[in-house]
Amino acid sequence: MVPRLNLRKLRSPAFIAGFIILSASICAASPLAADEVVVANATRADREAMRPPATFFTINAVLAKLDRERGRGPNAVRFAALNPSNLATDAPPSQREAPQPGNEPFGLFTFRAPEGVLWRKWRGVEAEMVKEQAVLDRCRAGTGNCPSYAAQFLRLISAVKSKSHRAMLDEANRGINMAIRYVNDFVQHGEVDRWSTPLATFAAARGDCEDYAIAKYVALREAGFPESDLRLMLVRDRAVRQDHAVLAARHDDGWLILDNRRTELMADFEASSYMPLFAINHRGVQLFAAPFARRPQFETEAAPAAAAGDGEVGNGVWMGPTTAPLN
Repeated sequence: MVPRLNLRKLRSPAFIAGFIILSASICAASPLAADEVVVANATRADREAMRPPATFFTINAVLAKLDRERGRGPNAVRFAALNPSNLATDAPPSQREAPQPGNEPFGLFTFRAPEGVLWRKWRGVEAEMVKEQAVLDRCRAGTGNCPSYAAQFLRLISAVKSKSHRAMLDEANRGINMAIRYVNDFVQHGEVDRWSTPLATFAAARGDCEDYAIAKYVALREAGFPESDLRLMLVRDRAVRQDHAVLAARHDDGWLILDNRRTELMADFEASSYMPLFAINHRGVQLFAAPFARRPQFETEAAPAAAAGDGEVGNGVWMGPTTAPLN
């Protein structure tokens, strides 16, 4: 039995309108199918001509675009890689020129420190030393009353002067270490930090580290040791995390350290826990700086003698004198 389809007459206006819209949609889609047929039948040259132009981009440009979209600013620039770590090469590594050591203690260089507390302290000491020089001259001439402490200091100077070379340094270090009893400035003067001249220190027979160092500096200078080869040094003792003062003296193209904590002299390279900060002598207050090496492409790097947070210097900038007492 063959089913019979009952076809009704479609006379509804709504049906007729829907049929027209459907026909229009099908007709609108027909050009796409026609384009595909044209492309399939086109020659290779025609297909190349119809291909849209290529778009070129760089990784850096894409990263910059992403940065801008993420709110990092309209001028955001980011590099994909500066020194790729997974790049294999047989090229020899670039050789960086080794820095030349300086001729100051610890192989460093020095330059004039900015004005500050240390300059005021040192100028005050120099002014007092001029007055004490007049006392020493009167004692030497025997024309006036010579205080016992000045006579004691002159005897020490004579003992140092009778030696030569390194023995002068040994005599000054031992003699002054024995003549002065250590006491901090707060106990002695009621101040955090006071620098005393040699006769004032010998009169009290007490002092702290910078008083020892100043007395050794003057004794050696009076005994004929070249003043240009002496450095009153302020250092940071990293072993005990304290500021400290010593005297450095040039000897045989090196530097020896005269320390109130040690009877024997030691070379500067042996004082590994000392981080030098300032050098002081007749030239004034000098700031220590590490030698620098020349980089490729004519770049240079300079390292301060002290790292940020450990002393007076951070990132090559003088941070001002310490307020902690010297020991």
